[in-house]
Amino acid sequence: MKIAIFSDTYTPQVNGVSRTLERLVTHLEKEKIEYRLFIPYFKGSLPSDHIRPVHSFPFFLYPECRLSFPCAPRIKKDLESFKPDIIHIATPFNMGLTGLYYAKKLSIPIVGSYHTNFDRYLDYYNLQYLSKWMWKYLKWFYKDFQRTFVPSYQTRTELNLQDFQNISIWSRGVDCTKFQPSTNDINLKDYYDRKPTFLLTYVGRVAPEKDLDILMDTARNLPAPYKDKVHWLIVGEGPLLKKLQEEKLPNVTFTGYVHGSELANIYATSTLFIFPSTTETFGNVVLEALACGTPVVASKSGGVQEIIQHGKTGILCEPRNATQMIDAICKLLANPLRITAMENEARKYALDQSWDTIFCKLLNEYKEVLDQSLSSQAKLNMQS
Repeated sequence: MKIAIFSDTYTPQVNGVSRTLERLVTHLEKEKIEYRLFIPYFKGSLPSDHIRPVHSFPFFLYPECRLSFPCAPRIKKDLESFKPDIIHIATPFNMGLTGLYYAKKLSIPIVGSYHTNFDRYLDYYNLQYLSKWMWKYLKWFYKDFQRTFVPSYQTRTELNLQDFQNISIWSRGVDCTKFQPSTNDINLKDYYDRKPTFLLTYVGRVAPEKDLDILMDTARNLPAPYKDKVHWLIVGEGPLLKKLQEEKLPNVTFTGYVHGSELANIYATSTLFIFPSTTETFGNVVLEALACGTPVVASKSGGVQEIIQHGKTGILCEPRNATQMIDAICKLLANPLRITAMENEARKYALDQSWDTIFCKLLNEYKEVLDQSLSSQAKLNMQS
């Protein structure tokens, strides 16, 4: 099988889509499956000869994101030379549109994935008036896909309500060798002046759609005696970073982007992982925290509520409710035996979320789509 993938984001950008695609590419290479990945150009050496970068610029409203300007003749030539059996479109923007156009033009079966709750994001940027037009565009974009993959049942329900067709669950896994409880020997002296009793951590984009106003309200209003015993780590970057840093809250450290073993160490060293976002289609960082044996306090919303077993691996709070989040944190910090039990259950749950199993299922879905396409083509040939 030969697979062509089109995406508007990829490493070194840090988000759930780019990290999932990086994992997929690693799996394809391990299984010796031929692929081509068409993505925006980024500085630095390419991790694979199979990657085809296209010209791009930073998006002025969000410099972390890049706008692609594909060279259509070059992409067409690449596709005609490579002859993919299937095209997987990961994003509905410039690169995705290019993949969609050539999939139709060259009669290549199309599948795609829906990773982001775009409708929810509009609320955080005062763009709610665009919701109708956004859904109209997304329905047009995905209507010819023979399979649209979503990461959670909640997302599938939301797309079904919008009359999307051919939806299938493509969940997410976690590397339990990289993310594990024993990786907790990090030296955190760079992050605080004195070692705290409790370390509370958030990992993700520092952006409005992550509900960081609720996180900061929680940090400000945590009552005594916990407030003085807690240190907060905010791991990530984004458009809100400078504003939040200017508040200069005590016992809060903004680390910027952290990767690899250092990130795994931060998860494992943390007492609790705090995740207030209500816009997640899945929540990769939540699963990484669980793999490190770190209980999670999060909003009961989106795909996150399908990962956390309430009262067993963490606590789910009403969305955008700092009071409930504070109450959950205080009750857990007051009960170390309960935290220990949750740590064990968190790790146990994560061990069952294997990337290999998840990618094998995805490849089987590709094969089903190819079989259906061949069957449909055979029927057309018989009729002609």
